[in-house]
Formats: sequence, structure tokens, C-alpha cells
Amino acid sequence: MKPYVRRTRNLLEWFDSNLLFLISAFLLVFIPLYPKIPLADVLPGYIVRVRLEDLLVAATVVVYVIWWIRGKANPKLNPLFWLVIGYLGVGLISGIAAVAVTKTIPAEGLHLAKWFLHWVRRVEYVFLLFLLTDAVKKSKQLMVLAGLIVGVVIVAGIYGFGQKYYQWPVYSTMNREFAKGWRLVLTEHARVPSTFAGHYDLGAFLVLALPVTLMLVVTVKSTGWRCLGFLGYFIGYTLLILTASRASFLAYGAATIVLFGLLLAVKPWKRLLGWFVTVTVFSAVVFLTFGDLSGRFAHVFNMAGLRGMIEDRVFQADKTKPKNYLTLTDQLALVADKTDVPPIRFREQGAESGEQGTGGELPPDVYEEIPDLVATVSATGEATFTTKPRQYSDAAFTYGLSSAIRFDVLWPRAIAGWKKNILLGSGYSTLSKTYLMDFTEAESTDNDYLRALGETGILGFGLFFGTVIYLIYLLFKGHPAKSLFERGIQFSIIAGTVGLLVNASYIDVFEASKVAFAFWGLAGMGIAAGRIKRREGKEGEE
Repeated sequence: MKPYVRRTRNLLEWFDSNLLFLISAFLLVFIPLYPKIPLADVLPGYIVRVRLEDLLVAATVVVYVIWWIRGKANPKLNPLFWLVIGYLGVGLISGIAAVAVTKTIPAEGLHLAKWFLHWVRRVEYVFLLFLLTDAVKKSKQLMVLAGLIVGVVIVAGIYGFGQKYYQWPVYSTMNREFAKGWRLVLTEHARVPSTFAGHYDLGAFLVLALPVTLMLVVTVKSTGWRCLGFLGYFIGYTLLILTASRASFLAYGAATIVLFGLLLAVKPWKRLLGWFVTVTVFSAVVFLTFGDLSGRFAHVFNMAGLRGMIEDRVFQADKTKPKNYLTLTDQLALVADKTDVPPIRFREQGAESGEQGTGGELPPDVYEEIPDLVATVSATGEATFTTKPRQYSDAAFTYGLSSAIRFDVLWPRAIAGWKKNILLGSGYSTLSKTYLMDFTEAESTDNDYLRALGETGILGFGLFFGTVIYLIYLLFKGHPAKSLFERGIQFSIIAGTVGLLVNASYIDVFEASKVAFAFWGLAGMGIAAGRIKRREGKEGEE
């Protein structure tokens, strides 16, 4: 055989064996770094649009199915396969019950399409679990992916600093208009979203990624890899502070504690103690001296009456509240630090922003007074509009508008949706509606536990979070890896998962597309790390 023919054949064989890995590596970099620039509408009037990542994942599904047929991939060998299938099946049954039994989803094309869109997106997210599990076959591939994750943190951090200090473009999904792909810029004290849809999404992603950076610093012997991990941690943690996300910061703290606790199983405690003290001191100093996050935490220091407020606000879903012409999305957009203002369109930079409100006292995290709009209809049917001062709840003045929206509106609606069908919930995309025929432009509960209960009931809640807990078990005990690095990967994914579970109490992290893709992809990496021992025996990077 001629040399060039042999080389060509070897190259094609290598490409055939590594195609899933190459695609996985590309998606792990592309999805978090490519901004949410829309390509086309999915449903008229809806904030969710088709983006390039959706097309790429769809194409990858086709490739994966072909490899499955060829015997080079098999999702059924994944220990989470049947749990995932069960959860998706409950989602389907929940939708059918919502249409036919509880009548919480109107039997009309637009409403059915929106429910189906949410179900398909969950299929899309979890697909990366199976892709990464079958793609990673060697410890070196695992190391490459870990390095790419750190690289994503560094690039996202550099871009975030550019947004903060040099007016680099922001593409947000804060509301439907912004989600059309407006090029925005941040004002001086605005929260940094980097390449994500918003600062909450970025914060949640960093909760997943920062344990990976710390793991490289602590477990890998190579000086180059340790320096890369330290650089990623330094930039990523600073970026986390710039998001000013309180929930993500607390989740990061939980993830860090869990990571070092797990590493005690494989590293001497004296060496780990030094690293833990260093990380803790660094985190505290940056937290207190940089960014606006410490100011935002001041809003929640007043905890008096929390139990009574929860009982009054959360568990009385039908309690009458002042009407407001602002949507929930608009209200959430008002939430800010005292010096914070939202993004503005790039072409309006420097334009007059209008007069500030001069009304009475405002909640601690509201930067501008916007009055209620009141309509009065005369006997002839002519409508006139007047304004009056907005009415804020006691929770808004005590804990800030950000928390009050959850306590007063979002969480009670989720509980009300759960009560309509304890087992199956009220169906996807039903919890933000005031009336049955409402077509909300976005869905948010800002608590993934209540959202799962409200949308899919006890069955969906149990299967989804049961899958997450079983994943933690598999990574901790069920599929132990051989090498220190592989074990460190598993521990860092456990830590990031615990952090997300903390974050999920205040943010819908498992529905945020960039975060969900990253989570299920890392889950696949963790399971693959446990399978490497059977493929390579005792081989490791150290």
C-alpha cells in the first residue's frame, strides 16, 4: 500500500474514532461563548428563539444516532438513561393531563406548541449527557476538555471585563425586545453578563466551572496545567463578583467547601488546608473590596419576620395584590444595586435617560420610581389613563423587590400550579399565567424546586432531582476512577452540582440553556471518567 494511501486511511480511521469527541469539545466551547443572537422566531410573541447552537445540537443528534446504529455509541449503557427517559416521559404525560384533565393548557395550537417547545428543549439539554459519556474514551481527552472549560472561563472573563470597562457589546434576553438581538452596552455599575443571556446565567455557569479550575490547581502535578487552573480561577471568581448574583455567590461557597471536603479522600489534609485558607481569604478580600456584590447582600441582612412573611406571601397564592401595568419581566428588570442601571441600546449611549421619579420611599434594590398606570372608562366607553404611586409589599421593603417578586408572585403561582395536580403538575409553561388564555412571553419561577413541582408534580420533581442525586452517587461511589486527575474531575463535578442545587433555590438554573448544556455535558464527562478505568486499566496522567 502506498504511503499516502496509508496515511489517508489512518487519518480517516482516527477521525472516525474521535468525531464525537471533537464535536463535544467544540460544543463545550461554542455554546457558552457564542452570544444569544437569534436566527428566527419559534412562536410569535415568544421570547425563546432559534439560535445557532440549536441547529448545531440538532445536527449532532443526527451524527450520534448514526454512530449508535454503527455500534460506536450506545446511550442505553449510560447508568442515567432510564431515569432520564422516565423524566421526559412524565413531562409528556403531564402535558397531556394539563390539556385533557386539569385544563391548564388550552387545546389551541399556539399554547400546545409552547408546551412542546419546552419539552423539546429539555431533550436538547440532556442529550449532552449521552454525547459526552460516549465521546470521552481516554484520560488525555478528559484533560483536554478540562483545559477547554478553563479556557472558556478565561475568555468569558476577558469579554466580561471588556463589557464592564470598554463598552464591548452585550446581547441579553432580559425582555422580548432585547432578545431580538439588540446590541447593548453596560453603564458604569451594571452587572456583567459576558456572553450569557444575563448575569444570573453567567453566575450559575461559574458555579459549575470554578471547581474545575480549583481541581487543576490542587490535583495535577504539571506546572503548566496548575498555572492555567489558577489563572482560570482568578479571572472566573472576579467575574463572579461582577455578576453581583447573591445566589450564585452562596452556591460558589457551597461548591468550594464540598470540593475540598471530597479531596480529603485523595489528598493530605495539611496540604488541602493551606489551599482552602488561601482560597477563603482571597474570596473574602475580593468580595469586600471589588464590585457591588457586598452591597447587594446588605439587602438581605434584615431577616426579622422571615418565617411569618413566607407563611403570608408564599402559601396564600390567591391573596389580592396591587395590579401593575409592568410585566414580571419588566419588574425583575428594575432590580438593581443603588448604583446600578440596566443595559441601554448601543445607539442610545449618552442620550438623555429621562427624569428620575421623585416619589416616596423605595425598596432597597429599586433605582427608579415608576408609577402605576390606572385606566378609567367613561359612560361613553372612552378610556383615560392616570398615574398613581406604585404600591410595594412589606416584603419588598424588608427584603428588596427581587425577593419580594418571588415571595409575592412567582412562588405562590408555582405552588398553586402544583395543587392543581399533585402528581403531574399543571404542565410546562403554565406557572407565569394569571388567566388560562394568557400567552406569557417568558417563563420564570426563580426556584427550580417549586418550578418542577408546579409544572410536573411530585413525579417529575422526583425523577429529575432523583437523577441529579443519583449522578452525585455515581461520581462519588458507583463509578470511581483510577487516577487522581480523573477522581478530581468527578469531585469537581459533584461540587459544581451541589452548587447548582443551592443556586436552584433562587434561580431556574436547570432551564437556563447555557447552564443546562454545561451541566449535562459535565455530567457526561464525570461518568466517562469512571469508565476510563475499564478501557485503560491503570493508565493515568500522573
